[in-house]
Amino acid sequence: MVQMKKRTKSETRGRRSHHALKAKTLVKCPQCGQMALPHTACAFCGTYKGRQVIKVKSAAGKTAKPAKAAKPATKDKATKAKKAE
Repeated sequence: MVQMKKRTKSETRGRRSHHALKAKTLVKCPQCGQMALPHTACAFCGTYKGRQVIKVKSAAGKTAKPAKAAKPATKDKATKAKKAE
């Protein structure tokens, strides 16, 4: 088969002009002040239109696990031998 008509550069580039990526629109949450997508529940505080709609595990709510108590230092053999005498 033979190509019927070559696509011009301007036609090709004009078609591709709509392929550019667009930046996401963000709005400030009225409750917590974080930036969030419009018309969606805030991922940080879980509110939408002034109502609590989802439960969010907050980073402040998470507490660090208490450190395990260190084992008492073991005595070396020389100290044990002196006490045994």
